[in-house]
Amino acid sequence: MTIRSKRYKDTVTAVDTEKSYGPIEAIALVKKAATAKFDETVEAHLRTGADPRHADQQLRGVAMLPKGLGKPVRVLVFAQGEALQAARDAGADYVGTDDLIQQIEGGWTEFDTSIATPDMMGRVGRLGRILGRKGLMPNPRTGTVVQPQDVARAVEEAKQGRVEVRMDRTAIIHVAIGKVSFEEDALVENFAAVMEMINRNRPPAVKGQFIRSGYLTSSMGPSVRLDLGALQSLGIE
Repeated sequence: MTIRSKRYKDTVTAVDTEKSYGPIEAIALVKKAATAKFDETVEAHLRTGADPRHADQQLRGVAMLPKGLGKPVRVLVFAQGEALQAARDAGADYVGTDDLIQQIEGGWTEFDTSIATPDMMGRVGRLGRILGRKGLMPNPRTGTVVQPQDVARAVEEAKQGRVEVRMDRTAIIHVAIGKVSFEEDALVENFAAVMEMINRNRPPAVKGQFIRSGYLTSSMGPSVRLDLGALQSLGIE
């Protein structure tokens, strides 16, 4: 049985489970309801009308969060030649070739994102079973397989606050938009960047309304239902 604190119970009562909130009001409620003693992550959970079993209904890409994620991002780069130094100069935490591959095969995965140049993918491909299930495998669709001249840019973007936006097997998108310590305006701006990416990349094969329901929550807080009309307009300039 889960025992909730009095503060948690008090904040939950402030969230009307029968009501849908606009993104700005929802973010304010999520911040107010965050009761943990650490800086909780603010997350969006969006149920889509897609059927993930069909390739033409998949959604996968990246969104650049203008206000970042509020945490250090550990970046690993598989590269060789001049791209190695470019990655180091751009601030990559780990850079290498076969040495990194051997470490990962041994069970080490202490990084948040990985980037590779195309000439490395033949060797990196054998890490698919390890990195794939952790969401760490370099992939052209998420901008993490890049030409050597683009390595520095990819590292800088990853460090600044780049999030992968993708559906799970139940057609739900789960994505972080920042920390509860962020100002409300910063969370709204990050959420708008995510929604803009979703609106721009909506699979044409999905008929009718794409986002069917949505919630905002913090790591340990209650869920706040989103008003779909206000949500859809958030990412439209």
